[in-house]
Amino acid sequence: MRIGLVCPYSWDVPGGVQYHVRGLAGWLRQRGHEVRVLAPAEDESDLPDYLTSCGRAVPVRYNGSVARLTFGPVTAGRVSRWLSEGDFDVVHLHEPMTPSASVIALWAATGPIVATFHTSTLRSRAMLAAHPLLRPSLERITGRIAVSEDARRTVRRHIGGDAVVIPNGVDVAQFAGATPRPEWAGSPGRPTIGFLGRIAEPRKGFAVLAEAFDALLAAIPGARLLVAGPGEPAEVAGLMTARVAAATEFLGAVDDATKADLLASIDLYAAPNTHGESFGIVLVEAMATGTPVVASDLPAFISVLGERPGGRVFPTADPAALARVIVDLIRSPGELRALGERAASRAGAFDWDRVGRDVVAVYDTVTVAAEAVR
Repeated sequence: MRIGLVCPYSWDVPGGVQYHVRGLAGWLRQRGHEVRVLAPAEDESDLPDYLTSCGRAVPVRYNGSVARLTFGPVTAGRVSRWLSEGDFDVVHLHEPMTPSASVIALWAATGPIVATFHTSTLRSRAMLAAHPLLRPSLERITGRIAVSEDARRTVRRHIGGDAVVIPNGVDVAQFAGATPRPEWAGSPGRPTIGFLGRIAEPRKGFAVLAEAFDALLAAIPGARLLVAGPGEPAEVAGLMTARVAAATEFLGAVDDATKADLLASIDLYAAPNTHGESFGIVLVEAMATGTPVVASDLPAFISVLGERPGGRVFPTADPAALARVIVDLIRSPGELRALGERAASRAGAFDWDRVGRDVVAVYDTVTVAAEAVR
């Protein structure tokens, strides 16, 4: 099958949608499908051979974050050319209402169109304003996917109709086979807690974790916080007390292999996010390494953790509660081990072999339906 994947966000900037598209493209290609990806890109000299850049992206505030998007006549021309040359059996758009390449491809594509909705924003002015303009094009989408029940509710409320829930995928074997590094591993007196994300983005919750860690250090003075992700420590220096700063190591942005090793090394992964999350892919990555998770009680996170969770939740934006949960788990090594075992088991539900087959089933459905009406 010839498949065209469209990503609206800059390919070379870390993000969940980019990660998902890259993983899906890799899985599809391994199974013999001919896959091409279209996305904005800053550096066009070092792109995979299956990816075409539709132009440089500019930062835009969107959904509580800063997304790097591209629009305009140059982008439109590249999108149209890519679609024409690709002659795809199915075009798969990600975030088709985001004002970037996906919207342009939605306007220009012919034939079967699948769309994946990643966003969970039940009160979106942008969606409400854009919907009347996009309605005729949205009706041409023949297969709708939402990455979670939260994202599905967003589709129902802002767009109308329904979507099948297919979660984000993770290469579980890659994370399960990661190598713990001694410099990041904890010990009974010096446990390590990890955080991954854009540290200066408020909704990622670093401020909540920093406040919680001060209380945590009062109970477990040797605890360490390992922070990986884009951003400069100076941007969040004002959020940390002196003892939290002394206990924190900033690793900066890390590649996928290093991220896996980090998650395999730590005692706990903390996800203190405050809002705007439709899935929680890093939770799955941590669980795949056998590392328990302590997460905000956002509906999307609760869904990822599952009925027999490989971690615990705490009330969102409650630093004292976060500290209590971490202290309790660190002081209960037997429960920590049991949570780690359940976490590894739960992660299998998000492996690309399962997720990819479900996506291909949607492709098959829309292509068969298209043939039937010809």
